[in-house]
Amino acid sequence: MSLIKANKDNFKQIISSDKKVLVDFYADWCGPCQMVSPFVEQIANEHPEYVIAKVNVDEEPELAAQYDVRGIPLLMVFENGEVKKQAAGARPKQAILDLIEG
Repeated sequence: MSLIKANKDNFKQIISSDKKVLVDFYADWCGPCQMVSPFVEQIANEHPEYVIAKVNVDEEPELAAQYDVRGIPLLMVFENGEVKKQAAGARPKQAILDLIEG
């Protein structure tokens, strides 16, 4: 499955998937976000068993506020529409996979 660009209109539908969902809250100007982004894209392409989405916090401030995003990148794992895990800051690809799978 490819990477989904999430916004306030499709977010609820995305996180309500019966698959695990990884959401990357990011901004284009954020250096650590740029480090994480290729890993998130690779995971989206390599792991169709997960739904992978990105939320640009500058374009979607309501979503960022709703999920109390205070620092980026912020990775959140959703199951059945609920946040199960989250991790802030840049991390390597395997750590992101561990977050989803663990």
